[in-house]
Amino acid sequence: MPETLFKIDLTKPMSEQEIPGHNRWHPDIPAVVSVKPGDIFRIECKDWTDGQIKNNDDPSDIKDVDLNIVHVLSGPIRVEGAEPGDILVVDLLDIGALPGDEWGFTGIFDRNNGGGFLTDHFPEAAKACWDIQGIYTSSRHIPGVRFAGITHPGLIGCAPSMELLQKWNKREKALVERGGPPWKPQIPPLAALPNPEQAVLGKLTGAEFDKVAAEAARTVPPREHGGNCDIKNLSKGSRIYFPVYVDGANLSMGDIHFSQGDGEISFCGAIEMSGYIDLHVDIIKGGVEKYGMVNPIFKPGPVEPHYSEYLIFEGISVDEFTGEQYYLDAHVSYRRACLNAIEYLKKFGFTGEQAYLLLSCAPVEGRISGIVDVPNACCTLALPTAIFDKSILPT
Repeated sequence: MPETLFKIDLTKPMSEQEIPGHNRWHPDIPAVVSVKPGDIFRIECKDWTDGQIKNNDDPSDIKDVDLNIVHVLSGPIRVEGAEPGDILVVDLLDIGALPGDEWGFTGIFDRNNGGGFLTDHFPEAAKACWDIQGIYTSSRHIPGVRFAGITHPGLIGCAPSMELLQKWNKREKALVERGGPPWKPQIPPLAALPNPEQAVLGKLTGAEFDKVAAEAARTVPPREHGGNCDIKNLSKGSRIYFPVYVDGANLSMGDIHFSQGDGEISFCGAIEMSGYIDLHVDIIKGGVEKYGMVNPIFKPGPVEPHYSEYLIFEGISVDEFTGEQYYLDAHVSYRRACLNAIEYLKKFGFTGEQAYLLLSCAPVEGRISGIVDVPNACCTLALPTAIFDKSILPT
């Protein structure tokens, strides 16, 4: 078994761990461990909410979750010899649940506390808890469904340079000040700007902590360094190529998902869990310039569930409330595909909330199927039929 370099105690918040991690991005958050190219090691991770959600039938913890805490990450991990302009090569050798904590949760956030992709249709908090049995999962809150997961870190990336951090903060602040398109509700918000409240910054203290907390970027979105990409196929056996921005790369990770559908549409939409990740690291010197890298690149692993039969729902870029036509808008189109699938599943005994949660965490395949046929983009959601204990095909 690989040596565990970052251990967690599930009874304690991240700020009180023997080696505390962090929940913001900043180049001055110090590395907590150091590895060499070629090393193999294990990192343990708490769930992204730092243990706020409990395995029970009460969704009030989802309703009242403190989003200033998220995402709690394990790291940073210094890779000796990594320099700005290099590529950090990360192999995900294994990912799994921590012994004794083999469960996960999927949530719909309350409209007034985070919201989600379909918050205008599902404004109230809801929760499904999942029992994990090897590669399979089922939930007492969504009966009649069982499927194999494709476990992955929702969030993994290297520390930004100060220049890159400032670029993030400038452009995201400008977006908030500019406002979104007229049809875009402000829930979820346009961006999560730096906020020192509930910041966890490793072992930083005093004036240094205050400075970093005021500047540090939130972990909510994916960015040039990787971050919260929520790519379900980034699973066991995957190899990721990250651009390096600081000496040592300072790799961090967390937000482990037992399973997720493309889009993770309910926002707290994967099967969120604590867990471990076994990794191998290496370096490609000068790789960023050599390969013209802007964002990470990855090669999927060979291990994933194989579902061969799908029911596919289409969506086009026409607003479901007003009937307004939008121009090649993939966001609107995928929303319509999701809503069409939810309405369909309601005919088979699922509530709208159950269907929304299921589409968010089951291994559904989302696609931009057409992006050139004016004025409608066509997006599709492919739902594997074998996850149900009865036929859901039209007859």
